[in-house]
Amino acid sequence: MPYLVRIMPRAERDLESIFTYIRAESSPVAEAWFIGLAESIASLSEHPLRNPKTPEERDLRQLLYGTKPHIYRIIYAIDKPGQRVNILHVRHHSRDAFQS
Repeated sequence: MPYLVRIMPRAERDLESIFTYIRAESSPVAEAWFIGLAESIASLSEHPLRNPKTPEERDLRQLLYGTKPHIYRIIYAIDKPGQRVNILHVRHHSRDAFQS
């Protein structure tokens, strides 16, 4: 049974910032990259346990998207009883460790 993927407010702000930063509204290449990011997030509805736990917090998992040097970490929590994946944060991999 698929999980419901919910983008939490902080992650929503992260995605809006990324969209603006890469100028996705005016670049077909950037727009395609952003769509791929969104599709990767949506893919967590199937098999969210496939990705590793974060080094910062063992209750969270991370999905990496992109290629060097433009790799982003999608940090999420799984609510197994509720069949939900909560997207908590989307950040560039080179940033400091995630603080929940």
